[in-house]
Amino acid sequence: MSDHVNTLARAVEFTGRTSLVTGAASGIGLAVAERLAAGGAAVVIADHNAEGARAAADKLVSAGAHAAATPRVDVTDPTHLESAVRFAVDTFGSLDLAVNNAGIAGPTLPTGEHDIVAWNEVIATNLSGVFYSLRYELPVMAAQGAGAIVNVASILGTNGFAGSPAYVAAKHGVVGLTKTAALEYASRGIRINAVGPGFIDTPLLADASGAEREQLVALHPQGRFGSPGEVAELIAFLLSDRASFIQGSYHLVDGGYSAQ
Repeated sequence: MSDHVNTLARAVEFTGRTSLVTGAASGIGLAVAERLAAGGAAVVIADHNAEGARAAADKLVSAGAHAAATPRVDVTDPTHLESAVRFAVDTFGSLDLAVNNAGIAGPTLPTGEHDIVAWNEVIATNLSGVFYSLRYELPVMAAQGAGAIVNVASILGTNGFAGSPAYVAAKHGVVGLTKTAALEYASRGIRINAVGPGFIDTPLLADASGAEREQLVALHPQGRFGSPGEVAELIAFLLSDRASFIQGSYHLVDGGYSAQ
């Protein structure tokens, strides 16, 4: 297939479908929102940063896409996810695609010294937030008889990482939750998969010093951080009809990190 035909196919692959992306005001979430919009989807942007979400939606609309931002969404509050799903359906008429991406890093402390409040915050955001999202996305998609969901885990959904017990535990949980939900809803026309990004050049790494960034880059055989757009491409594939027989899987996009 020629590049021209590929470009045309990408531009219409999600036409007529509504997507909801959490944590979409920046980083991977924003790249996903842009990629889905480029594929013709209507995009609902949800984020705790309501101003950033509105700015992202306005930019997409200015480019000719169908997009809207929900009111502020705190994924640790299930009522916020219920409202976000309702907003998507009320605004665009359906919910066909979802990317449960919102997450936080948390402090770097060994398990025996880890702050309990911080532990609860990371678990609530990175794991419970994905569950709450699925809890309200799945009934809508099941009623429609179709849907596709991608949960954003991490390479730390399968690897350990010293100093990040809460983050690692949460991301392992996301992988397990993905597999379980996929089994439950496969017969109802809903595909659910997870992705495991390596260290991606997003705002989550903004506070890392030059030396810390060099150390992290060195963990990737390709010798660099990934870009949000590279993760977005994998997510778009998993949401598309091209991935119609992929169910309950966990897909790495990590520059070789996990192959070592």
